[in-house]
Amino acid sequence: MKAYKGSEDYRKLADSTKEHWSPWLDKVGQYFGPLQIKQFDRPEKIRPIIRKWRNRWADRPRSADCGLQVLSRVLAFAVEDGKIAGNPCEGIGRLYKGGRSDIIGTDADIAQIKKTCSPEIANAIDLAATTGLRLCDLLRLTWPNVGEDAITISAGKSGHKRTALIPLYDDLRAVLDRIPKRSISILTGVRRRPWNTNSFGTAFYRAQVDAGMRGNNPLHFHDLRGTAATKFYVAGIPIRVIAEILAWEEEHVEKIIRKYVGRSAATKALIAQLNRK
Repeated sequence: MKAYKGSEDYRKLADSTKEHWSPWLDKVGQYFGPLQIKQFDRPEKIRPIIRKWRNRWADRPRSADCGLQVLSRVLAFAVEDGKIAGNPCEGIGRLYKGGRSDIIGTDADIAQIKKTCSPEIANAIDLAATTGLRLCDLLRLTWPNVGEDAITISAGKSGHKRTALIPLYDDLRAVLDRIPKRSISILTGVRRRPWNTNSFGTAFYRAQVDAGMRGNNPLHFHDLRGTAATKFYVAGIPIRVIAEILAWEEEHVEKIIRKYVGRSAATKALIAQLNRK
């Protein structure tokens, strides 16, 4: 574990990924630490042990799969380092079968959670739903990132190699105008300090509970990226540009637009785009 954390592979991870993986790396070390590395070269023996460990979180399949992903990454590093011949995690299926790629936070979802959440959480929801930024980038967003015509920020998931450029359309300007400037960071908690992903995740979970939104298919913060896609479209931003902003395929954007944007709104948006051309 120490060798992996000191590796170039680990250093290249986004800060948000390191923060998310850190507790899992601790769990991996605590459970598998007493084993000798050569035991991982016997897949028929080690795989049942890995499954048993993974299944500790079977009631939370996404968490279980995340744990398996982290363990697999560590073992892949051991393979590259010549410590073992193969990765025994390969071939172990995921527990989480659902997919949220076409799910968005609807206006009704947003209205429901905003009835009971704090103004700080409401600001984060509104900004996510109008920028489409991932949470890690949203929490890094500062007022200097807001230019005259667009928000510009390097994307953490790309290792800061890609820059997100989000036009300041009317809805987004309105959201920014009503967020108080308490810090260089646009989003802050109740103590006027910037969030980190853990503190925000805890606060958003509590907001979901307070709003009665922790049922079988609760609103995920990530769903608000799809919400932003619909708002971009209605604001007249071309699908090609929306795909570039969100780093999605154009076909995926079109699928969300067809599913969630009402025919009337879609028609008005198309007419506006044609008029501008």
